[in-house]
Amino acid sequence: MSETEAAPEAGPTDAPADLVLTGVDGLDELLGGGVPRGHGITIMGSFGTGKTTFALQFLMQGLINGEKGIFISLEEDVDSVIANAASFGWDLRPYAKDKRLHIVKLEPADAKTTVTRIKSELPEFIRKSGATRVAIDSVSLLNMMFSDESERRTRLFALCQQIRSTGATCVFTAEVKDGNPRSSRDGLVEYVSDGVVGLRFNERDNGDVQLVLQVIKMRRLKHPRSIKPYSITDEGLQVHGDMEVF
Repeated sequence: MSETEAAPEAGPTDAPADLVLTGVDGLDELLGGGVPRGHGITIMGSFGTGKTTFALQFLMQGLINGEKGIFISLEEDVDSVIANAASFGWDLRPYAKDKRLHIVKLEPADAKTTVTRIKSELPEFIRKSGATRVAIDSVSLLNMMFSDESERRTRLFALCQQIRSTGATCVFTAEVKDGNPRSSRDGLVEYVSDGVVGLRFNERDNGDVQLVLQVIKMRRLKHPRSIKPYSITDEGLQVHGDMEVF
């Protein structure tokens, strides 16, 4: 992730006006400068592939660039989110203190209250806070609150529409199905999202394992569909666009 620099031309921290940097080195280059502004992007993968790290990295890039953000967690409490970010060198505390970053913990055990809060409060909360970036970790847990597929689809579509109405760019994290790393657990979020980035383990016959990334979908943007290796370093995710999958 790059420091903010004042420069007349697009550089490490500057994307074209209609694109937003993800902050993930190598991925923004693959996308030609970032993801389309106002899109809802799903980061899809199994446990340990770096989905939450991606979401935090996305928000941190915005904070570095002077933007405001919201992190909504259905799994970790606020202290845990801050500690997770700190392990990559990202100190969220000053941003939270001056309200440039809001970290919200929702309780998935209370489905009715959680959904009511999201529906009634989230769009206005985004507007009032001035947030241009939102991360929801994870949308899979939110969908698990409803046993009926039709209701899950309706709720998820409404959530995406509500966030789009604010103009904010959003990252959702989603778990994948067992045995199918190219499909989310509920098979819904990839259809209502504007973009999908898949993270997975690539295991060879000899037992060697490599983390790989693929941009599966990105509306309004030409992008490669090639599978690229990436690393989870002490500074976050880094995509190796010049390398091939072994």
